[in-house]
Amino acid sequence: MSDVKIKIKDRDGVVHEVDAPTDMNMNLMEIVRSYELAPEGTIGICGGMAMCASCQCYIESDHQLPEMSDDEDAMLAEAFNVKNNSRLGCQIHITEDLEGLEVELAPES
Repeated sequence: MSDVKIKIKDRDGVVHEVDAPTDMNMNLMEIVRSYELAPEGTIGICGGMAMCASCQCYIESDHQLPEMSDDEDAMLAEAFNVKNNSRLGCQIHITEDLEGLEVELAPES
């Protein structure tokens, strides 16, 4: 089993360093839920289908992420609190390339 370390700043401003498995096909939203870093029912409402933006986060590190899909781009175009570094956590799959990733959860909208 291979894990990467990711820093996630929750909506209260607390930074959590978590171990994220690269061999379970998980995404960032699922990691946030598994570590209970956001209240139940406030993240991943659509189940990871890029349809609700409840898992929006801000990428704070300079990692090269996969290109945004049309669905993710369209959802962020309608979301609140969007910044230039906004991404949907459900669309960021955990890979070894994400070692040291730093993200901040966007405010609940």
